[in-house]
Amino acid sequence: MQVEAVLFDLFDTLLLLGSSEVYYTPSLRKLHEFLVKKGVNASFEDFNRVYFEIRDKFYSESRESLEEPHFKVRLVQTLNRLGYTFDVSDSVVTDATAVFSSEFMRYASPDADAVGVLQKLHGKYKLGLISNAFIPETVRKLLEKFSLKQFFDVILISGEINRRKPSPEIFERALQALGVKASRTVFVGDMLDLDVMGPKKIGMKTVLIRRRPMEENVDIKPDRVITRLSELLAVLEDC
Repeated sequence: MQVEAVLFDLFDTLLLLGSSEVYYTPSLRKLHEFLVKKGVNASFEDFNRVYFEIRDKFYSESRESLEEPHFKVRLVQTLNRLGYTFDVSDSVVTDATAVFSSEFMRYASPDADAVGVLQKLHGKYKLGLISNAFIPETVRKLLEKFSLKQFFDVILISGEINRRKPSPEIFERALQALGVKASRTVFVGDMLDLDVMGPKKIGMKTVLIRRRPMEENVDIKPDRVITRLSELLAVLEDC
């Protein structure tokens, strides 16, 4: 069946990040330094510990709800736990989030094939981006920074709509915006549970880009597996 649309994951598909151990601690340290200047009297060790307790609670809940509250919500809960009465509208929270985002962005870089592949696909297929990201502003800044935004007909970010992959809703919203059927759409991503299981449940074809060794899963099978984005061009011709 002819492919009309191609949807992409962002991180470790079009933009490379690598292990969270590389970027998370520096980003939190910058955020903490900012908060200390604003009067938050908590050590980095205490802040770090409480933050990850809150974050892990959000992750546990999101596995069931598939919701994606903005980063500011978890930051406020962290500060509240430490005894500070901020809310998500406070400028300190907004500015601290921007500090975290700016540091995080330093660790993102485009895949060497990303722009070339998108240039070849643009105009031939409808293109979309679906990203799980708790600071949606970061995604939009990165797309501008690396000149990727121009290629996409629809961009959906979980932190903007409070729904995250593999929720069927986020994929269905993209299909509705593009005006295409799931059966004529291919989703490209790097994670079996989010980028293969999710879109396959609503009838999309899937292409897994294998960035790292992963265990085989007999219940989650992509239609095709690639190791470089440039291989996608031939795969789409064969769909």
